[in-house]
Order: sequence, then C-alpha cells, then structure tokens
Amino acid sequence: MTELLIVFMVNDGVQLMDVAGPADVFAEANTFYGAPLYRSVIIAAKKDIRSSCGFHLRADLLLGDIHNTCIDTLLVAGAPDAANRPSDPVLTRWLLREAPKARRFGSICGGVFPLAQTGLLNGHTIAAHWADVECVRQQFPAVSVDANAIVREEGPLRTAAGVSSGLDMALSLVREDMGERIARDVARQLVLFYKRPGGQLQYSRQRELSPAGRSALQSLQRQIIQKPDAEYSVEAMARMVILERRQLTRLFAKETGLSPARWVEQTRLTIARSLLEDGRKPPKVVAAEAGFGSVRVLRRVFQRHLGVTPAEYRKRFGQRH
Repeated sequence: MTELLIVFMVNDGVQLMDVAGPADVFAEANTFYGAPLYRSVIIAAKKDIRSSCGFHLRADLLLGDIHNTCIDTLLVAGAPDAANRPSDPVLTRWLLREAPKARRFGSICGGVFPLAQTGLLNGHTIAAHWADVECVRQQFPAVSVDANAIVREEGPLRTAAGVSSGLDMALSLVREDMGERIARDVARQLVLFYKRPGGQLQYSRQRELSPAGRSALQSLQRQIIQKPDAEYSVEAMARMVILERRQLTRLFAKETGLSPARWVEQTRLTIARSLLEDGRKPPKVVAAEAGFGSVRVLRRVFQRHLGVTPAEYRKRFGQRH
C-alpha cells in the first residue's frame, strides 16, 4: 500500500490535542502495521503557530506549498474560540480548492467552523461539540448537526465532536485502512475505548432549569420543575393553564421549540442527572423523584437521550462520598 498523507490544517490558537492525539494514533498504527503507511504533516498560512495552551508549533508546509501533492486525508484542527472568529478568505479558498481533491476530509472540534465557511458541509449532517451545536445551526442553517454524535461519517466527510473525539476519528480511519485487528491493537496500546459507550450528550454541562416563554407557561413550568413526579399529560397541563390541548401544544412549540411532553421529559431527565451526580440515592428513588415512575422507564429515557444507562452515568459522573 502506498503512503497515505494526513494533513492537519492549523491556525494560531489551535488546540494542541486536535493534532497531537490523532497523529499519535496514526504513528502507533504504523508500528503495528510494520511500515510507515501514514505520514502526518501540519500545514498553515505561516510557519510559526502558537497553540491555545501556549506551546509553539512549526508547520511542515505552508498553504502555498501544496500544488500537485496527493492528500489522502485533510483534517481541520480547531481552536477554543473558533465559533467567534471571522472567516479567513485565504484559508477558505484553500480548503475549497483542496478538500474535495482528498480521499477524505473533515474537522476536529472547532475546526468545523472554518470548514463550514467553505459551504462544503451544506446539505450534510455533522458532529459538533455539544457546546457549539446551536452556534453551528445558527451560523450555518444549511448544515445539519447530530448533537449526540462523537464522530460522524458521511461519504468522504469525517467530523469529530470534541478534542478527544479526534482520537476516536483517527481510530476509525485506521480501521478503514488497516482493519479491525490493528485498530484494536492501537486502542489497547493507547488505552482508548475501541468504541466509546454512549454519545457526547452525557458529557454536556447541565443546563439550569428555568421557565421560559409567557407568564402562564412559566407558571406551569415552575410547577413541573418543583414537583416533577406529578402527572403531566398534555390534557392535565392544558387544564392547569385553562387552554385547549392544541393551544398548549402550539404555545410550547412557539416558546420553547418543544412539545409539552418533550419539555417535561427533558426537565425530568435534567433532574435525574443531577440526582445521579449527587450519588446518594438509589436508582429506584431517583426514578420516582424525577417523575419517571420506575427504573425501567428511567433507563429507557437515558438510553434514548444519552446512550448510556443510569448506572453507567452515575459511575462516570457521580460524586464520591
């Protein structure tokens, strides 16, 4: 197999692990493969790059150095402030010209913003860091976001949600190129999940529960937050605010973007996560107090929204007393 050139496009403020993590996966894969199949290089608009943690990187290539070079995989590394940076016409033009030529291209964490500015993501569904999902949706309405995905593959496009997700992405590329056995060996050697359990929403920061919308709706929401274990069918909620069922559904959709039932479920899920993180109460009590009624229902909701069981969530994020 001929050498595969992996190009990391970086800019000032790059998050070091966006580059170093995946590059180490490729280097380890070369070791197990027994030959240097992958060659990783950094490309930038200038030679000296300062990373977000203060370390300096030296680019192997400048943007102008790529002419007839055959790029196998082109990955745009991110920066912590990527969402707020203005577009760089030079980088945008270069990506627009070179990314479609590569066998695979994509982004890691905040690298999704400069890549999306090219329009190459329009019509595609991507992974983005949970804290950036709404920002991506607002800035690039033609791009769909799978909010729970850690890595998303769509044709030649590869996107990784967060910094450590670049490792997951690199491992998936090794699996594509070298097969399951070597990919598993690399995961074992680097002490990585071969397949990470659950999606990224389990890592998302808990939103503060607060009412939103009109005063009548806020009064109902406060009651649900304060007493989540009561019965909240759409009919029951409509009676509480003296509205017809259809009126309440339209009001919730307009003010919160959710159906009444979905808002109640997400509120209960937030409460259950907090109770599990506190770590003191058994699952049966958590399910009852959060309004799910049974551990079976609690488990089903956790699996559907977060991709993990309540027990796994507590083990990963619960406090130790």
